[in-house]
This record gives sequence, C-alpha cells and structure tokens, in this order.
Amino acid sequence: MVYWPGYTEDMFGAPELGTPFVALAIRSERAGTASLVEEIRQAVRSVTASIPVAEERTMRELYADSLARTSFTLVMLAIAGGMALLLGIVGIYGVIAYVVSQRTREIGIRSALGAEPRRLERMFLLHGLALSAVGAVVGLFAAAALARSMSSLLFGVGTLDPTAYFAALGIMLAAAALASYLPARRAATIDPMETLRAE
Repeated sequence: MVYWPGYTEDMFGAPELGTPFVALAIRSERAGTASLVEEIRQAVRSVTASIPVAEERTMRELYADSLARTSFTLVMLAIAGGMALLLGIVGIYGVIAYVVSQRTREIGIRSALGAEPRRLERMFLLHGLALSAVGAVVGLFAAAALARSMSSLLFGVGTLDPTAYFAALGIMLAAAALASYLPARRAATIDPMETLRAE
C-alpha cells in the first residue's frame, strides 16, 4: 500500500501539491526487525537503485512520537500533583502537631488526674482525625465540582474516579493520624509534674 498525500505543507506552512517522497506501509509479523528492513531495502534496490530508503519506523514508534508532547505534559502534571500532595501532607502534619503541642498543659493535667497515656493518645488521635475528616469532605466536594468543569480535558478517566479519590483520602487521613499520634505520644510520656512546671 502506498500513501501519497495530495495536499501537504512545506516547512514554512505554504501549501504544496504532491510530495517528494513516498511512504510505504508494510504489514508483517516481523515488524521492527533488522532483517525485514534489509529485505525491504533490497526489494527497492532491485526496482531502482537510485531511491533511498530512510526513516524506517514501526506504527508503534509513530504512535509514540505522536503522543510524545502529551506524555511529557502528563508526566509534568503528575510531578506537580505529587508535589502538591506532599505539601498537603506536610501542611496537615505541621498544623495538627502544632495544635497538639499547644495542649501540652491539658495533657499534663489529665495525666496528673490519672489518665492513662494510651487513652490520651487515642483522644488526640480521634480529635485530629475528626478535623481531617471535615477537611476531607469539603475537599471531596470541591474536587468533584472542579472535575466536572475539567471533564473535557480527561481521557480514559471518569470525572469521579473512585480509585484516585480513595487513594488521596487515605494518604491524607494517614498523615493526619500520624500527625496527631506522634506529638500526643511524646507529650503523654512526659512526667505530668514537669509539664505543669514548664507551663
């Protein structure tokens, strides 16, 4: 099969009729092998030796080249999304850890009154998760609304992709749980008298 476009443009965008080269499309199970390319060159040379054979590529390579710019854009968007997720995790950890550290006096008083360290840790963990759950619900509604406005830019993914939403939600809640647990555990292990004296 020979593909000969009747209308093309030159390197400056001006219209040209015809084309100075011929594109051959060959279907074979040996596509992409060096032996097939050599056989094609020999077949062309047997007809006329003055025609050069160049730019031998498989359809897979042509397809990959046509998507190169899109693939690069998607990789850059994935990197930007990953950085945004990382900044969100750091932000959640910092805010919740700060809130727990500000309640060190309360932890000391509860410990002095006989509260067990495990119960204190659980209390602060649930408090941090409750705050994060409120933020997650608000974020899910905002993301769903924004995804509907961007539906024309999505390909192969629905506007409400549950896998992406659950993955982001799980990571954020895990970061919130860690941010609540570590400072509460550290504060719960301190001697209550030292905590109250410091305050």
